[in-house]
Amino acid sequence: MSSTAAPSRLTLRSFWHDLPREGKLLLSVVVFEFIGTGLVLPFNIVYLHEVRGFALSDAGLLLALPPLIGFLVVGPGGAAIDRWGARRILIGALSLQVAGNVVLAFASTPAIAAMALLLTGLAFGVSWPGFQAFIATVIPSELRQRYFGVNFTLLNLGIGIGGLVAGAFVRIDHLPTFQAIYLGDAASYLPAIFLMTVPLRHVAGRVEHHDETAAKVGYLEVLRRPAVASTIVVGFVSSYVGYSQLNAGMPAYARAVGEVSTRGLGFAFAANTLVIVLLQLVVLRRIEGRRRTRVIAVMAAIWAVSWLLLGATGTVSGTWAATMLVAASASVFAFGETLLQPTVPALVNDLAPDHLRGRYNAASSASFQLAQIIAPPIAGFLIGHHLDSVYIGTLVLGCVLLAVLAVVRLEPQLPAHVNGVREAELVADPDVVPEPTPKTRASALE
Repeated sequence: MSSTAAPSRLTLRSFWHDLPREGKLLLSVVVFEFIGTGLVLPFNIVYLHEVRGFALSDAGLLLALPPLIGFLVVGPGGAAIDRWGARRILIGALSLQVAGNVVLAFASTPAIAAMALLLTGLAFGVSWPGFQAFIATVIPSELRQRYFGVNFTLLNLGIGIGGLVAGAFVRIDHLPTFQAIYLGDAASYLPAIFLMTVPLRHVAGRVEHHDETAAKVGYLEVLRRPAVASTIVVGFVSSYVGYSQLNAGMPAYARAVGEVSTRGLGFAFAANTLVIVLLQLVVLRRIEGRRRTRVIAVMAAIWAVSWLLLGATGTVSGTWAATMLVAASASVFAFGETLLQPTVPALVNDLAPDHLRGRYNAASSASFQLAQIIAPPIAGFLIGHHLDSVYIGTLVLGCVLLAVLAVVRLEPQLPAHVNGVREAELVADPDVVPEPTPKTRASALE
């Protein structure tokens, strides 16, 4: 589904008015679901190590299970989405999340914790491509970029609220407080399960395949398509210099090099969330109708500034200025996030044909997850061996590479509507890749 028609000018009221009923229902549970995520996200290592008493090395290995399992199952998960429909797969994934968190709440041994995290890892691997495919089924192309942006705002709002509630509630010396937040996380998935099984039971069922060849298209055939391969490479690089570093490299660098306190780190991540909540709608207005590849390039430049700010903490280690620089780095990074989150998911789903939507989203998800597996050990090695300048330099160079890949490599391969260009811009700019004819569109997608 695609359109070059411009939707109404973006305000929250106009966005809500333009959304189909199914989109409104999906957005209505986002904050609640991610409040649950926010309850436990800052405290997983604390719970396993300090509350349950597992060795720190064991806790680290346990927390590596979900992304690893997720990466292993994302390929079969994408094929399952295309075969049985996103809704059925999501019901299974959400149910696994509920079960995993309930088991984790009562995990008195590392083996039980491993079982719980195995369940959440299975869910993790299929839920991201499942939700992306589901959203693309119910949200028309011209609204997807807006939808993904608003969804990201609500997601961060929920995580922020959950983190604040859990921070005020949990006590290291009182196990039931930690059990309560994991049970709360389990309960946060129940509204989404209800939506999938009752109001939205008619949506995103099994995809109709018009011929057997289309139904059996594999990942290698998908990746041989130039625009897809380039999109996957852009996704991998953006994940490596982006979220993989925010979640692992930035805290490690801030602690080891900047000597920033844990409270200072909490302040930095709170600033990150606040920037996203405040700026996402403004950014959505500014990027509407612009080439998505150019938006990615601007994001790469912003992230390069973020990493330079982080690198500057080493010049004022152990001071209040170092804390402020880390907070500034996280805030600037958040500005880049507001450009990324509406853009890449919309690009992937505008590129994907309906019968391969699960595989396209799974391939995109795998590229992000692979970077998250690779990046933390590299960051740990460089920071642990006092190669601080090398670490920051590689991230800045990675951002430059990302911008070049987006504009020089990916942009010429994208049809105009996939790159976010509207009909008016097509007439004004002869360099935009033209829309394919029905014949060439069919040959590209089948």
